[in-house]
Amino acid sequence: MATTPETAAAAPAAKRDRTHYLYIAVIVAVVLGIVVGFAAPGFAEELKPLGTGFVALIKMMISPIIFCTIVLGVGSVRKAAKVGKVGGLALAYFLCMSVVALAIGLVVGNIIHPGSGMHLTEAVKSVGHTQADAAAEGPVDFMLGIIPTTFVSSFTEGEVLQTLLVALLTGFALQAMGRTGEPVLRGVEHIQKLVFRILGMIMWAAPIGAFGAMAAVIGETGMDALKALGTIMAGFYITCLLFVVVVLGTLVKLVAKVNLFLLLKYLGREFLLILSTSSSESALPRLIAKMQHLGVSKPVVGITVPTGYSFNLDGTMIYLTMASLFIADAMDQPMSIGQQIGLLLFMMVASKGAAGVSGSGIAVLASGLQSHKPALVDGVGLIIGIDRFMSEARALTNFAGNAVATLLIGTWTGEVDKERVNRVLAGELPFDERTLLDEEGDLPSAEVEEKALAKA
Repeated sequence: MATTPETAAAAPAAKRDRTHYLYIAVIVAVVLGIVVGFAAPGFAEELKPLGTGFVALIKMMISPIIFCTIVLGVGSVRKAAKVGKVGGLALAYFLCMSVVALAIGLVVGNIIHPGSGMHLTEAVKSVGHTQADAAAEGPVDFMLGIIPTTFVSSFTEGEVLQTLLVALLTGFALQAMGRTGEPVLRGVEHIQKLVFRILGMIMWAAPIGAFGAMAAVIGETGMDALKALGTIMAGFYITCLLFVVVVLGTLVKLVAKVNLFLLLKYLGREFLLILSTSSSESALPRLIAKMQHLGVSKPVVGITVPTGYSFNLDGTMIYLTMASLFIADAMDQPMSIGQQIGLLLFMMVASKGAAGVSGSGIAVLASGLQSHKPALVDGVGLIIGIDRFMSEARALTNFAGNAVATLLIGTWTGEVDKERVNRVLAGELPFDERTLLDEEGDLPSAEVEEKALAKA
């Protein structure tokens, strides 16, 4: 019997995918973690290293994945101007969305006044100063910190922005070398396959990490913190949801002609992973692979996703806004609109480079208050108890924002295979969960790149 295009297209769907058992196990592990956290809080707190260890394993892979992705994306493009166009457009978009997120947080925060009725105790005063000291860094130090000590130190120190710089320099160098650099590009491509294979192995430890992380946070906070601070948590979650559904959903529908809910469904396993670990970094490698599988070209994915993880932090912007207003109200020191805008613009700059790791938002919040209104630093301890739960919404919003940004930048630059996007979101071209790579071994963007190069 002759093979028809329809049967050929359906063939990949017949491949047996056992990884759904992994994500069922993650859900079960989260539920067990909650049960253990309430039943045996002391024992649950001792399980924290399980969650910390899993996130550390994922972070171990971040630098090589970013390096390989950017080098392949930049190095395979013939014109350097194309890379600059993608990067410039991405940064402009990130800045606009940060301002929108800040504005939404300001409006909601000034309507609900989340900190009213709270009482500050002496026990929480030292927490904010400790966090502020740990995060204190001026703009000059920040810029110099992007430069690694050596070419390879960015990999050993796990600094995302340093890795980004080294990868861009390497990609442009290979681009300038022309055909001479092609063997190096092929070598990097093989390394990328190896790295993703290792990541696939690490993912099987996700249930253990999810169990440890959830049990520890429930054991540490219990229900007291949730009851006392329920207003700001509810307000924050609702604000993040409105931002994702209304702002991001409208943008992706108008620009890319894509239904946001189909895109979120496609990334469902990544959202589950973030929810269980409270870190958007845990899903960064999978986002890179999935957006390329979706039909966005390597240069766009390679530049937009890693850069977005440092500069496109929509959830963090909303968190900083509402947390600042919460602390000001709780300490009976409300800020004027001018003071709020000045403080939050500073925090918008200070938060750039803060990756999606749980707890980074508290440090940025404390340092911003220390710089602009030191009297409010004493109140940072009020929010520590629920920061872990707010961190989840923060990370989920950041992740959704970066997924949408990648699709939008790809659409604006004409480097998205729209037909493939529709087929992938319809379930006709399933993602290969076993290796995070397609059956052929390459992430599917060659056809899109050829179209883009033809236009250039």
